[in-house]
Amino acid sequence: MSDLAIRAVNLGKRYRLGEYIDSYRTLRDFIIEGVGKPLRWMKGRSEKKPADESIWALREVSFELRRGQVLGVIGRNGAGKSTLLKLLSRVTEPTEGYAEVFGRVGSLLEVGTGFHPELTGRENIFLNGAILGMKRTEIIRRFDEIVDFAEVPKFIDTPVKRYSSGMYLRLAFAVAAHLEPEILVVDEVLAVGDAEFQKKCLGKMGEVAEQGRTILFVSHNMSAIARLTAETIVLEDGRIALSAPTNEAIDYYLSANLSQAGEIHWSDVDAQGASGPFHPRALRVIDHHGRISDKILSTKPFLVEFEYQLDQAITGLRTGLYISTTQGDPVFTTFDLDAPEDFESHAVRPEGIHVSRCTFPANMFNEGRFVLGVNASSFRIQSYYTNEQALSFMVDGTGAPGSHWPERRTGPLRPALDWEIVELKK
Repeated sequence: MSDLAIRAVNLGKRYRLGEYIDSYRTLRDFIIEGVGKPLRWMKGRSEKKPADESIWALREVSFELRRGQVLGVIGRNGAGKSTLLKLLSRVTEPTEGYAEVFGRVGSLLEVGTGFHPELTGRENIFLNGAILGMKRTEIIRRFDEIVDFAEVPKFIDTPVKRYSSGMYLRLAFAVAAHLEPEILVVDEVLAVGDAEFQKKCLGKMGEVAEQGRTILFVSHNMSAIARLTAETIVLEDGRIALSAPTNEAIDYYLSANLSQAGEIHWSDVDAQGASGPFHPRALRVIDHHGRISDKILSTKPFLVEFEYQLDQAITGLRTGLYISTTQGDPVFTTFDLDAPEDFESHAVRPEGIHVSRCTFPANMFNEGRFVLGVNASSFRIQSYYTNEQALSFMVDGTGAPGSHWPERRTGPLRPALDWEIVELKK
């Protein structure tokens, strides 16, 4: 028996843009068309109908997924991730190529996919189990566990159309994860719900993976991808840009979308989302030689400069830096008004061009790549600009504390701390 769970061969999906003409017409359609014709004629007879356009959401995607393997899929919005999962779940048909799926598939493509709003939570559990090909006795055996996980025992006999979005999500995930599909397809389930439920979902998916079931997992949460998967596919513009071990794939994905020259300049287009009188101009990393660089030494201090323009004076403005790992784990956040004396002396920032400069001491960061984000706001009053992944930089750990030991230190920080060794006499 083959150990293949999924095989995709030159898989592609094309969508047509513009007006779609139904294969059948209703009386209402004819009436609306009849009323609209004179209006269109009055606009001008020379008006031409735009030509049909189409886009490839997915193109030439080929991969194999073994039984018991957990595969991550990452990429920017519009890269084709959800389209791929819909094709594999048979929600839509491919335009070209084909996919072979060996085993029953449980899909969680969006909140409550497959739920009938008029049916109760109990009825939807049995309906989804039947769709997966499970026997009634199998569903009954897992029923209490599903309800307990979803935390909806009081509402299990209530139509799901009356559920809140959180209840809907919890029950949908519980059904998908507990009804024992051989292949579990999950699309960004951790994007919704509170932190406690997200942690619960991660734990459950870890259990499912340990049971040897196959998982295809799409998420923008790099920490979840790194924790659950060993291999990851990176999609760019509907094509596979890289298929590699997860850490390598995450590093490629985040680095590909970040400036790696040690500096980024914002134009008006790049800075869309900036509000009011605040305009980001540049962010740069400056090494201990005073040069702009994306590589700094762990054993030397360095600077980060955030340059911005104010079209008018702003009261209470603070700018800050978000530092995170390439897996998306936050390291720390710092603001230019963290010191009380700075808060007092810069209560009002005048119109003009400003630079907020932060000094990072030596022997602080561990080796590896880090991500810089920026924020500008008046605390609890207005947010002017946020970009959590603006720039990346690499830390060289040569000569760092403890570098004479052969093992690689874990964690993002590697501080040089004061130690004392004292011999106690007997």
